Amino acid sequence: QVQLVESGGGLVQPEGSLRLPCAVPGRMISMYTMGWYRQAPGNQREFVAIIGSTGSTHYSDSVKGRFTISRDNAKNTMYLQMNSLNAEDTAVYYCNLIGPTTYWGQGTQVTVSS
Repeated sequence: QVQLVESGGGLVQPEGSLRLPCAVPGRMISMYTMGWYRQAPGNQREFVAIIGSTGSTHYSDSVKGRFTISRDNAKNTMYLQMNSLNAEDTAVYYCNLIGPTTYWGQGTQVTVSS
């Protein structure tokens, strides 16, 4: 079983920033593609960003230019740097690890409000 642990969520004002880590304790992540998704109340879970084992990245149009996905394989941790946040970014953010089985974290709440 692979455990993913998100953190870093919270309440932030519009135009603010947050950085979300996704830790994978005890598991080398370097060979895996990992991603971030989010789910707002009443909505389906949607894709945010993905990073491949080579470091290649892809973003949804809604976050492109504002969010940056990265990984530190030595720390078994992936990150999502979120800048210029707005109310539409309010959601529970989930990370995943894509292997023969896809594993998900428990999610971390991000609320953008003044």
